[in-house]
Amino acid sequence: QVQLVESGGGSVQAGGSLRLSCARIGVIYSTFACMAWFRQAPGKEREGVAVIEGDATTTYADSVKGRFTISKDNAEDILYLQMSSLEIEDTSMYTCAAHFTYGRRCRLVESEYPYWGQGTQVTVSS
Repeated sequence: QVQLVESGGGSVQAGGSLRLSCARIGVIYSTFACMAWFRQAPGKEREGVAVIEGDATTTYADSVKGRFTISKDNAEDILYLQMSSLEIEDTSMYTCAAHFTYGRRCRLVESEYPYWGQGTQVTVSS
């Protein structure tokens, strides 16, 4: 059984930085094809933030481009999200997600990800 566990959330002032991590727990025989970060603010739908493929190709939501950086330790399937210049609007529950389906582009589409973590809260204040 594969589990994803996030860490690194917390409270920060606007303009500050945080680094989120997502670690895989459980033995698998293949690294994930795609790993992504999603977020959901209270009263809003979940949205994709960033995704990374095995060859390190990345895709970002427009709202975080230039401020967030997604990266991955391929050997250990550890996913990171470096968040800088945080804004109050970035306040959300951040959740990592992953799948093993190779051969197609990684997209920020919720339904394509069968593996999800529990989430870590990020709160940005003024």
